[in-house]
Amino acid sequence: MGEEVENKQVIFKGYIEDVPKESDMELRVSKFELKLPPQANAILVKNLYLSCDPYMRGRMRDFQGSYISPYVPSQVSIYQLGKPLEGFGVSKVIHSDNPNFKSGDLIAGFTGWEEYSLIKRTDQLRIIETDHHIPLSFHIGLLGMPGFTAYAGFYEVCTPQKGEYVFVSAASGAVGQLVGQLAKLHGCYVVGSAGSKEKIDLLKNKLGFDDAFNYKEESDLDGALKRYFPQGIDIYFDNVGGEMLDAALLNMRIHGRIAICGMVSQHSLSNPKGIYNLFNLISKRIRMQGFLQSDYLHLYPRFLKDVSSYYKQGKIFYIEDMNEGLESAPAAFVGLFHGKNVGKQVIRVAHE
Repeated sequence: MGEEVENKQVIFKGYIEDVPKESDMELRVSKFELKLPPQANAILVKNLYLSCDPYMRGRMRDFQGSYISPYVPSQVSIYQLGKPLEGFGVSKVIHSDNPNFKSGDLIAGFTGWEEYSLIKRTDQLRIIETDHHIPLSFHIGLLGMPGFTAYAGFYEVCTPQKGEYVFVSAASGAVGQLVGQLAKLHGCYVVGSAGSKEKIDLLKNKLGFDDAFNYKEESDLDGALKRYFPQGIDIYFDNVGGEMLDAALLNMRIHGRIAICGMVSQHSLSNPKGIYNLFNLISKRIRMQGFLQSDYLHLYPRFLKDVSSYYKQGKIFYIEDMNEGLESAPAAFVGLFHGKNVGKQVIRVAHE
């Protein structure tokens, strides 16, 4: 018999079509035995940090529409009713019968939204090489999926050239804040959009963007982009879709590139907004490409080396919005879709 503990969990209650609500989830406490099942080739972990990410909304739909593969098997790409949510996290191994992991290892990868998890699929887990210069939580942000999304999307999809004009939407978020800083390091001119004065101040005064604007204060997004990019946009890194993408299409330069990273403005499946300015793809010879960071996993070692070095040299910063306790997770996740987070949204479940 192993030690029995209480295990707090965030349980998924029902499939949705629109913006997630806190009532779509519930906090539940159950008993959990800290013991591995026989011959499981699995690990038992204590979760320390959990990542709140917009893609999780796709797993709340009652159809196979998530793009999280290859992290979970395709047959469970949607969340299971009555079971804990899942997502990226940083965890500490308590017990292991998997030869690749040992008790005490710190790992980053896919885990449950709960205090303790039994993980049977371990092929996508990464052992963290601890570095006191880099916060542990950064392994689900700056050095995790969002950071790698920014890195792969900017360098591989956007194919930037020094001196180009770059626009980033949702620029203070988990992905956008790094895209803008990488663009500046590459010698580009960078403008970001965000939804509050606080976020705009961060972009200009902390993250080094050349300029930034509050899209909520702009009645004419086309006019706003013409004001900030009178010479046009070479690269648009799109995190929101919808009206901002439509306006950007009008302002792209010839041979411009648009990286489609997210569509966070398209909350509702029942009333999505259309795009009207696609003809510009032809007349301006624009390349618009959707992408997943999982297509570029072969670049991850280079990313880890480059971005870790930039951070330790003080060439880039990374802003987190840290919530304490698993009980704060539903509200923090829902807040993503209302712009409440400032930076990467993280839940601290426990201290190491």
